[in-house]
Amino acid sequence: MCFSCLTKDFSYKLSKFCHININHGISQTEVELIPRICVLGPPASGKTTVALWLCKRLDAIRISQETLLFKEALALTEEARAYKERKEKIPNALWANLIQERLSNVDCIKQGWILEGFPENQEQAWILQSSGIIPRHVVALYAPDTVLIERNSGKRIDPNTEEVYHTTFDWPHDTLIQERLVKPEGPSEQEIPKKLLEYHRNFPGIFQIYQKVLKSINADQPSMDVLSQVLTYVQTWHRSAAPFTPRIVFFGPPGSGKSLQADLLAQKYSVVNICCGQLLKEIVAGKTKLGELVKTYIDSGYPVPDKLVIKILTERLSTLDCMTNGWVLYGFPRDVEQGQQLQESHFVPNRVFFFNLPYESIVERLSQRRTDPVTGERYHSTFRPAPTPEIQARLRQNPRDKEENIEMRVESYYRNIKDLEDFYEDAFYVNADQDPFAVFEFIESCIIKPLPCKKFKSP
Repeated sequence: MCFSCLTKDFSYKLSKFCHININHGISQTEVELIPRICVLGPPASGKTTVALWLCKRLDAIRISQETLLFKEALALTEEARAYKERKEKIPNALWANLIQERLSNVDCIKQGWILEGFPENQEQAWILQSSGIIPRHVVALYAPDTVLIERNSGKRIDPNTEEVYHTTFDWPHDTLIQERLVKPEGPSEQEIPKKLLEYHRNFPGIFQIYQKVLKSINADQPSMDVLSQVLTYVQTWHRSAAPFTPRIVFFGPPGSGKSLQADLLAQKYSVVNICCGQLLKEIVAGKTKLGELVKTYIDSGYPVPDKLVIKILTERLSTLDCMTNGWVLYGFPRDVEQGQQLQESHFVPNRVFFFNLPYESIVERLSQRRTDPVTGERYHSTFRPAPTPEIQARLRQNPRDKEENIEMRVESYYRNIKDLEDFYEDAFYVNADQDPFAVFEFIESCIIKPLPCKKFKSP
């Protein structure tokens, strides 16, 4: 088949697949989040264990050679079984057609799928691609051949649950399970080296096709470590080359380092650094009618009304630099109502961070801060002491940094924070009690990496 024909055929099948999704009441957003995963690996690498576990965690449908041949009533099943009974190799095209038929069922369309052990070679991968079957994540398990040969000899399966056990490494405690375990069908001790050689010969071709979505995971480690790494990978989006405009909000108690991290982001990525309190001061300094109105509230000690703050903030966020370069905001919102107002103004953050810092560290950071009234330089008794006794003598403390005021500010912050955490459920949590540059590296990685996938349950 020529490339142009293959492309047309693929486009038709893909559009047909999307049409099926729409007919089943699945939005485009949900389609993008439905699991489409291949779990590959040599014999005895743990593919079945990983696939079963992923199905439970993601509520997806597991598809393997065994399920296609013995547990599905598909049009092509009998033809494939006939090859199996004659001990002949099932053609790649027949496998691909079986998979395509199974994936067109409603459960796979709505819940997603885990393909276990497919594709086995490059030809199968190309046929699946041309049928519009494109995995979003491919997990390739690997381990030394000596380990795999040892695993294969002790492998046992529970026929009731399909759980995989091992006579040495993972023997069940329940005697009832022990009694019903059986040795699975598969390569014998004599056949396993040949099967391993075949897998190693075919894998480079598969890797060539899926390299942008494939992650290799070492299967020669504790099973929970393997499963954790697999789950972490399949719950992430692949990084896109599309332009990304950061819209970031920082939450954190006083002294947690929000302003420093915002400065670092602004310096490195040219995002606009917006402190809500500072923005209000700038409005007052501008001596406009709006500034005069804000000044009356500040001078009287009353909080500036939310409507007024939202008006000022949305005007700033609508400016060209914010729209082009993105922004990092802190000091607002302070409660869920303000968060909803920000959202209703169509300024929805795409990254939210909550800074966590113990109260003792907050007091240590803030109560020892001092300012030089002559130069405006800031110092800290422990982390950045004044360089000379003369400067030390003239340092002054901001009344806000007195311990009794710190306590009030911290209490004010924590009053609404639980509701805000629930409101921004996809937020990241930052351990702010560490080196500022370690904090920045974590924040930077969360901004650059795509957000984890959400799992949409079927209604």
